[in-house]
Amino acid sequence: MKHALFALLILFCWISHSQEALVNQINSPVDYVNPLMGTDSKPSLSNGNTYPVIALPWGMNFWTPQTGPMGHGWAYTYDADKIRGFKQTHQPSPWMNDYGQFSIMPITGSLRFTENERASWFSHKAEKATPYYYQVYLADHDVTTEFTPTERAVMFRFTFPKTDSSFVVIDAFDKGSYIKIDPDHKRITGYTTKNSGGVPENFKNYFVIEFDKPFTFNQTFSGETLMNSLENTDDHVGAVIGFKTEKGEQVHAKIASSFISKEQAFQNLKEIGPNNFDTLKEKGKTSWNKELNRIKVTGGTVEQTRTFYSCLYRTLLFPRKFYEMDATGNIVHYSPYNGEILPGYMFTDTGFWDTFRSLFPFLNFMYPQLNVHMQEGLANAYKESGWLPEWASPGLRNIMVGNNSASVVADAYLKNKEQFPYDIETLYEAVIHGANNEGPMEAVGRAGAEAYKSLGYVPYDIGINENAARTLEYAYDDFAIYQLAKALNKPKEEIEVYKKRSLNYKNLYDPKTGLMRGKNKNGQFMAPFNPFKWGDAFTEGNSWHYTWSVFHDIEGLIGLMGGKEKFVQKLDSVFTMKPIFDDSYYGGTIHEIREMQIANMGQYAHGNQPIQHMIYLYNYAGTPWKAQYWIRETMNRLYLPTPDGYCGDEDNGQTSAWYVFSSLGFYPVCPATDQYILGAPLFKKAEISLENGNTITIEAKENNSANRYIQSMTFNGKPYTKNWLSHSELMKAATIEIKMGPQPNKERGTTPNDVPYSLSNQK
Repeated sequence: MKHALFALLILFCWISHSQEALVNQINSPVDYVNPLMGTDSKPSLSNGNTYPVIALPWGMNFWTPQTGPMGHGWAYTYDADKIRGFKQTHQPSPWMNDYGQFSIMPITGSLRFTENERASWFSHKAEKATPYYYQVYLADHDVTTEFTPTERAVMFRFTFPKTDSSFVVIDAFDKGSYIKIDPDHKRITGYTTKNSGGVPENFKNYFVIEFDKPFTFNQTFSGETLMNSLENTDDHVGAVIGFKTEKGEQVHAKIASSFISKEQAFQNLKEIGPNNFDTLKEKGKTSWNKELNRIKVTGGTVEQTRTFYSCLYRTLLFPRKFYEMDATGNIVHYSPYNGEILPGYMFTDTGFWDTFRSLFPFLNFMYPQLNVHMQEGLANAYKESGWLPEWASPGLRNIMVGNNSASVVADAYLKNKEQFPYDIETLYEAVIHGANNEGPMEAVGRAGAEAYKSLGYVPYDIGINENAARTLEYAYDDFAIYQLAKALNKPKEEIEVYKKRSLNYKNLYDPKTGLMRGKNKNGQFMAPFNPFKWGDAFTEGNSWHYTWSVFHDIEGLIGLMGGKEKFVQKLDSVFTMKPIFDDSYYGGTIHEIREMQIANMGQYAHGNQPIQHMIYLYNYAGTPWKAQYWIRETMNRLYLPTPDGYCGDEDNGQTSAWYVFSSLGFYPVCPATDQYILGAPLFKKAEISLENGNTITIEAKENNSANRYIQSMTFNGKPYTKNWLSHSELMKAATIEIKMGPQPNKERGTTPNDVPYSLSNQK
């Protein structure tokens, strides 16, 4: 009998552990966020290339612990064991690096102020990171550091041991900085000019720091030399202040900064108000929960829930607010384009090559009013620089290809025009200007614009690299302009110009290989051709990745490939081929190649943007169940709520937005249309609170790890077989019920009426 009971107990335990624990109620979604997701990265292999951003949503200033040396793009890496300081950062990615940066660091014992000497061992076991609060124990100094931010300010709390040698080091960094200690007011002011480009000559980030304890020591430093002075200007300056502390004594520092002036930094300090540390921390938590609660997902595993909210957190960071409120409450900004102080909105730190795909559509879906402010900021950028930025950090940067500001502008207007009026005519002027002219740098306007207009493509042999990628993206961008021009009732002949140009993708299709291929100016395809060669005619990808970059006319692409069956075979091949590659263009294996190679998904390189929409294209060919299978595979294999949780660069919310959309069950394959393309939901239930007060409810009660296929679907109680959802209909509120099962339903979504929009089948 005892043996039988023991066997039953073992069986019960096995069954219990084999069943997945589900999250059926969420009260505080911010508690599921892991800001360390993606931080286990390095230049040769990106698992996200993120750092723990401690900030409010879209905050002007971020704060992060700094493990890397001053000026290094990898400011915080999970494998590090020492912290050098706590840095105010505006870094969008390690590749773009930072600007407007300085740090603060508590120390005890002998006075050590250079970053290597003051660095302290730490452990992740004694570290707590949330979006609104960070805490860590600095072992070498026996100091616990905590901080909690507002949009433009932050409060630190240092818990010191008993000693007469407690110090705080303020490092204004090199490349030109200024510092001043004001002992009478327990205050430090200064500025940093350190940046990695994209700023005018007069760029400064002014900061003010106020302590709540009198100083018993105060000196500045220049480089590695301590100076007996309270004020210092040099290439690299900082300050050290000190005091005697009792065991467990807490010292607070309030910090704010401004790109406008020292006086404005004091104005921004008022964001902290009368709040103490714990109150400010609680307000930060409330701010994050307000935004994260806009999408409530239940019925997933703990791991899936943590991944979802960690990704949602990343979608709410960029583009950052680059504007401030003056003493009279007016919105003003320092222009990163001409260096002037001007009225109005400004946002920055985003690359449209990445974020036009799903991050900006997500903002149009969930935050239309905020995105209108971003559009107003883009109009200001055009007025101040003469161009729309394609990659801004904080001003124009010369990186990536395409003219995808056209997509960002068009999608926002087409989805928001009836709600929020703004200066769309200036933005239309800007996109037309950018579409027809080469800019002051290759990544602004259109490199090869004249050749593209005359030949219908950017030739391979005219000295412009990544020419095929440019051609394909220009063609889609022309489609976005075509859609915008129609909505603005522009002259018919003008509309037709961009409609015709949007078909230029056909000029690069090679029927012999069934792939996109670079073409010389004489009309001959470039040779020799290796479809596995990264770079060269393409951008951070190969022909197998870019062939699908016809977002607006998949029907036309299907026709070029010889019909739906051959199109599906081509899609299937991406996953069945070996992950071979030719890296000769780069002279070495770039991290994007390595991330594809190790993912065990063939040529599918989800870690980079060009192919991220590809899986959804099965819907255009009447095989939606294949999209449902591979979307779930991608979410299961390539995303985790861990330091190695991404499969490539996270890229300012783009890769996270892919996961958020895909978890809900749909994705914006073609911004500047009204459609989202169906996948299949990850959770049993999602409740989406729209900005207009309406709610979208998506229920898939049978959803689990085995049931990944849609069997049937209703939209507001009526059977629904289409492979897409309408943005305008969703905005009216919707109840979507989806029956899931373990086997594909190969009858649903297969008729011509179920196919999403393509320019070729436009009625």
